[in-house]
Amino acid sequence: MRLVHLDLKGAAPRVSYLEQVFPLLSQLGANGILIEYEDMFPFKEELEILKSPYAYSEEDIERIQQLAELHKLEVVPLVQTFGHVEFILKHEKYQHLREVERFPNSFNPHIPDTLALLKSILSQVIEKHRRSTWIHIGADEVFHLGEGMDSKNWMSYNKGDTGTIYLKHIKEVLGFISTQYWGLQVLMWDDMLRKISVGALQGERMGVTVVAPDLGSWQCPSVCPFWQGCRSQGGMRSPRCPPTTGAGVHILVSAPPAESGIAKHVSPVAMAWVAPLYRYDHYSVLCELLPVSIPSLAICLQTLVNGGFTEETKRKVLEVLGFQGMQLEQSTCEGRGAFPGAEIYHMVEQVNGHLKESILKALEEESAVKGWFSPYHRKRLFANPRNMESFGSKVLKLHEDWESFIHDLHAHLERVYFPDTVEEWMEENINPYLDQLRDLVRDYQ
Repeated sequence: MRLVHLDLKGAAPRVSYLEQVFPLLSQLGANGILIEYEDMFPFKEELEILKSPYAYSEEDIERIQQLAELHKLEVVPLVQTFGHVEFILKHEKYQHLREVERFPNSFNPHIPDTLALLKSILSQVIEKHRRSTWIHIGADEVFHLGEGMDSKNWMSYNKGDTGTIYLKHIKEVLGFISTQYWGLQVLMWDDMLRKISVGALQGERMGVTVVAPDLGSWQCPSVCPFWQGCRSQGGMRSPRCPPTTGAGVHILVSAPPAESGIAKHVSPVAMAWVAPLYRYDHYSVLCELLPVSIPSLAICLQTLVNGGFTEETKRKVLEVLGFQGMQLEQSTCEGRGAFPGAEIYHMVEQVNGHLKESILKALEEESAVKGWFSPYHRKRLFANPRNMESFGSKVLKLHEDWESFIHDLHAHLERVYFPDTVEEWMEENINPYLDQLRDLVRDYQ
């Protein structure tokens, strides 16, 4: 299985864009989509509070699965069941389920309402994915586990540790899935299990396939050209693969080492995971836009297909994406490209490469602006028209050009994303610089 992870906690694309992207992913070698919906799922009834205003509809969820089926992509829904649940625990209604009252990151596993809530969430997601043979329960990065008073009391009374708390909760989640949805296979991340002793793991019987977002862990083969870089970073984050910073490739392993005991209770499955990086958690800024990460994503998928970054890998990526060449060391692609969102890819390149530089040059390096139209002059509406004329036409032209460019970029983004994503990306990447130029032009006029 070669899965592309759509982590929708940030920059969730419109279904109309997925219609264009799914055939591309299939062409590049993916055969599955790991979908982490978060607040983009159309939760109902008592869970409706979890929905984003721009959440997919039930019809959208069905359409996504039809598209995946059409392009031979298996859909694996991902529901976080322990950590990474900020989109749930940020709500006052569910604050009492936090492991530590101050932090919305992780569930308190000792409160019966936690498992009851998870059963409701899992049920709604699974019921809308009856074609799927896999469910991913996340369970990674359970920050502050063991720091809550309930956990401290439990560990003291039961002479246990955070590892036993973790395994107890995961087994309860697995027990619900195996009882209610017989035959559904379960995936989870491995990072929390790495912290648990072999002895503790040997005492458990967990019917789960453990996947490691870490190249090289548990004797993974090194097929990625960026493997050593990822190893040097500890493998805990997506390596920044050229030619953009949007995707990382990892080998996922079907089980922990045989000596742990768990390996006896899982079915072997070879998996690979590719993740465009949109947002680290529910509260962070956006990291990358999907159209901008597609060249990197393409390289990662073809690297997995061909067993390395071969000439065939490079040829296939250039052919499919419509580029004439690529320079991995410079993180650049040559040519216009012909893939969904190529216009956004190039326009973001322009923003990253020229927006800040051109505006700061006009504000800080133009002598007439620095000497005769400083913040002091502008605040007091005091300036010599002769000197203003020396820079006015240049500044007005720069402002006009960028406003026209941003108007076009905004239109392209709206075709791919919902208004909240467009607004956030503009606020973070455009306005801090363009607003300075706008203010200058306003004062000049």
